[in-house]
Amino acid sequence: MSKRDYYEVLGVSKKASAEDIKKAYRKLAMQYHPDRNPGDKEAEKKFKEATEAYEVLKDDDKRAGYDRFGHQEQGFGGGYSSRTGGAGFDGFDFNDIFSNFGDFFGGNGNEQRTRKKASAQRGSDVRYNLEISLEEAFAGCSENITFTIPSNCDSCGGTGSSDKSKPTTCPTCGGSGVIRVQQGFFIVEKTCHTCGGSGEVVKNPCKKCHGHGRVNKERTLTAKIPAGVEEGNRIRFAGQGEAGLRGAQAGDLYVYVTIRKHQFFIRKDEDIHFEMPLRVTTACLGGSIEIPTIDGSKVKLQIPEGSQNGDILRLKSKGMSVVNSGGRRGDMFVKLNIEVPVKLSSEEKDLLQKLDKIMANKASSNPKSESFFKKVGDFFK
Repeated sequence: MSKRDYYEVLGVSKKASAEDIKKAYRKLAMQYHPDRNPGDKEAEKKFKEATEAYEVLKDDDKRAGYDRFGHQEQGFGGGYSSRTGGAGFDGFDFNDIFSNFGDFFGGNGNEQRTRKKASAQRGSDVRYNLEISLEEAFAGCSENITFTIPSNCDSCGGTGSSDKSKPTTCPTCGGSGVIRVQQGFFIVEKTCHTCGGSGEVVKNPCKKCHGHGRVNKERTLTAKIPAGVEEGNRIRFAGQGEAGLRGAQAGDLYVYVTIRKHQFFIRKDEDIHFEMPLRVTTACLGGSIEIPTIDGSKVKLQIPEGSQNGDILRLKSKGMSVVNSGGRRGDMFVKLNIEVPVKLSSEEKDLLQKLDKIMANKASSNPKSESFFKKVGDFFK
């Protein structure tokens, strides 16, 4: 059976650029890859056909030979072979195909193995949740935090070796940290069982850390919280996370700040909001009231005569500190919650009844209610 033209297989012209050929192959590989079409023999066939075409046309020398002689003369007609070993298509290195497909998904095989090895050695980053009060968030503070974390072993100096000798390259994976196992059509990468993915082995393991170079230790650090810190802000301590495997680079420690709910104040960005109950008489007559602020001091709040329920009064620069602003502060907003008196005495009721009679004949005293009831009266006419 004659083979299809490689350009026809990829759906490109003979003048297509290397980038166009690569894009065409990517599209077909995504469409027909066996992982996406389990059990579909036709899709598997098309995937093999596209890969075979791409392996030739991506190489300038092979492409030139193919353009001149076609399939047979240059040995491009062998097809897929299921034997184990480096060759998957006659004339092609299956390992090379595997690497190309790795490149398709975001990096070549060597880069992926390097990242796996590096990630297996570097210590993990650690998160610590620190809760502080709103006052501490306003003023800033220093907090001692204590935690237990994998740290370098004192006995072997973090090498994992009882004689402190350097680890040697793993004989199983050759230092890559991974091994390849062929499963039918696919070659699968797995973490090396000998070195655990580090790519190195220790000949004489330390008895204290069992060759890992790390043991759990309690550590205490001082976290300096800046004034104005917000909920969810984090502080990074470079190199204070888990120790790396056998002396490798340590991870980082991230302290995440949470702020306790305050009994009076609600923070909204750099401002403070405060709801204050107020007597009816004070709302009517006005006055001056002392209220607390977030910095621990008191301030006199002037209540305008005739204040209404829900009115908001602003106190400039009495809010939260702003991080790295040279002392700038937000504002404080006070919402008035006018309280209707309860459990009135006979004297209080008499006085209110007299006041009500007086105000009933004076529309200007309650303009909102007078306007409302006028509209209601017009509605029923």
